[in-house]
Amino acid sequence: MNHRRTELLAAGAATVTVVLWASAFVSIRSAGAAYSPGALALGRLLSGALALGVICLIRREGLPPRSAWRGIAVSGVLWFGFYMVVLNWGEQQVDAGTAALVVNIGPILIALLGARLLGDAMPPRLLAGMAVSFAGAVTVGLSMSDNGGSSVLGVILCLLAAIAYAGGVVAQKPALGSATPLQVTTFGCFTGAVVCLPFAGQLVSEAADAPASATLNMVYLGVFPTALAFTTWAYALARTTASRMGATTYAVPALVVLMSWLALGEVPGLLTLAGGTLCLAGVAVSRSRTRRTATAPVTVPEPQPESASDPA
Repeated sequence: MNHRRTELLAAGAATVTVVLWASAFVSIRSAGAAYSPGALALGRLLSGALALGVICLIRREGLPPRSAWRGIAVSGVLWFGFYMVVLNWGEQQVDAGTAALVVNIGPILIALLGARLLGDAMPPRLLAGMAVSFAGAVTVGLSMSDNGGSSVLGVILCLLAAIAYAGGVVAQKPALGSATPLQVTTFGCFTGAVVCLPFAGQLVSEAADAPASATLNMVYLGVFPTALAFTTWAYALARTTASRMGATTYAVPALVVLMSWLALGEVPGLLTLAGGTLCLAGVAVSRSRTRRTATAPVTVPEPQPESASDPA
């Protein structure tokens, strides 16, 4: 069944996205020690733009239609550009618990903006799942916090990052109605790179002194968590609502815990594991669907063709 196949492909794309975004946190630890927030964002975006540009040339994608440019430009400025710089900067100013609390309001803002601007439905299961996942994300952040200080500036920066993330996602959704996921991601990444060009001098000077491992991690961030993961995100977003996709990203904190355990030897405590479990449970609830009642009366006349739409 085509509808079922589309759902499975979208779920697979979303899974690739959250796994790669979770892996980014491990790479940022290395790259962030040698690169300042703006330089790291620019280097990541340039690496991603180069990879995406090559793929577009090979596939002969061409330019997006004019109707998609507004959404691409807004998401490129807010999400690819502003978000990456502000988040890198904010996480240097606050402890992990505060960052988790503030940044993870992003999916909640996506649901609210999606309902207001895109007409997304907000079923009880979605809201309940997001509440559970948010509690889990905060639990993970607090349990892994080093009890460091939290500046007012850091809190404001993390809040701005959450707002930019939500705005970028909601702006991107309409663009996917007329442009391909690859086009939306590629030109959004190009836009973000242009926004970050003022940090080019920092990038050049810091690259000269940075260890090879930090630079390789920056390139990895551009090719995989940016170029590939943002494309799979756009593919999945085109096939579901912004609210449901936002809720899916609550799986990231749980995967970060697992990857830190496997890659860095950071054994999680019981509270951390409990928080990760809550994150995954909330995602499962938010993406579940209520079964339709088999005895519901059919009110549509028989000659009328069956509707292909299925509200998410």
